[in-house]
Amino acid sequence: MLNIDELKFDERGLIPAIVVDANSKEVLTLAYMNRESLQISMERGLTCFWSRSRQELWLKGETSGNYQHIISITADCDKDALMVLVRKDGPACHLGTDSCFTSPLYSGAEPEPFTYEGLMELLRGRKDSPKEGSYTTYLFEKGIDKILKKVGEESTEVIIAGKAGDKRETIYEIADLAYHVMVLMCEMGISLDEIKDELASRHVIDHKVKQEKMT
Repeated sequence: MLNIDELKFDERGLIPAIVVDANSKEVLTLAYMNRESLQISMERGLTCFWSRSRQELWLKGETSGNYQHIISITADCDKDALMVLVRKDGPACHLGTDSCFTSPLYSGAEPEPFTYEGLMELLRGRKDSPKEGSYTTYLFEKGIDKILKKVGEESTEVIIAGKAGDKRETIYEIADLAYHVMVLMCEMGISLDEIKDELASRHVIDHKVKQEKMT
């Protein structure tokens, strides 16, 4: 385990801190810490930065409520930069977006890899800015009853494919079900993080139950 004295702060007494979402692994923001803000971060388990514009300490979420709970802080090989893994209570950016990195500058030939976060963002876009001819927009326009009906239909299709032992068809139907469940989540304002947190809590409970059975 490193000691804070081993870190290399720059001539202004600052070290860059790359904040990463523990669930999605998305880079949330790049901020700066000085020795005092780093110590506060480790003592409180919440990200605290040094504001270069205001020249003062800045506890993320103190005003907005969007605190960032620290899972770990790791220094790079040169010990002059930090990666801060967090679970966030809300948007990381002051503009209200999950990440500060939202302005594309260059896209290579390789398509972006699929992520559930990317799909959720697309679905939210269809809900907030309807697109003519879009099936997703159609579902949002029809409302909760139509969405729930589709979830029910796709659940049945999964059962039929699974019962038939058809792996490829079951995968196809599970994908359809996952999509419609995510549409339902958007309609109800349920985030991926809320589902992940619920699953994580069940994992802890399941682990405890297994331990109890062994004793």
